[in-house]
Amino acid sequence: MSQTLVLNATYEPLGVVAERRALILVLNQRAVTVEESETVLHYTGGQFTLPSVIRLVKFVRIPYRHSIPLSRRALFARDGGKCVYCSAPAASIDHVIPRSRGGEHRWENVVSACHKCNHLKADKTLKEIGWRLRTIPREPQGAAWRILGTGRTDHRWTAYLEPYGVQGLTPAAASA
Repeated sequence: MSQTLVLNATYEPLGVVAERRALILVLNQRAVTVEESETVLHYTGGQFTLPSVIRLVKFVRIPYRHSIPLSRRALFARDGGKCVYCSAPAASIDHVIPRSRGGEHRWENVVSACHKCNHLKADKTLKEIGWRLRTIPREPQGAAWRILGTGRTDHRWTAYLEPYGVQGLTPAAASA
């Protein structure tokens, strides 16, 4: 079953729900459809196109959330689906300071890497092998990043996530 992006009344991304829940929100007039999916629901009285993006009718106040969960999917989205060492398509994650040397599993120490670079680096530090990072790994900020870690994303969501720090969903990030 596909998922639907839920936007606040101000178009701020709030989360992701199942298409069934989105349909109920729209039918109960608690939300309006912003983008439609390709899925058409047929019933005896006609048909209804399921939503891909919905916007709540009333503003919902969301309490501040401190950190964004570290997931493989969100990590690949942060790094654009590319290896931070050679820019090849990423297929694995790598700890900049290896865990065997005391490195932690945190946003600031985890990057996406291709299999070749990850294998070559092994448990060495960047200084030992003379490599450099293209970008400094940081924890992403904003509500949009919580959505990326929830599962598959839809290309129609990009326009609603970009203003909140997502630089465009790559095919790897969109289907990971």
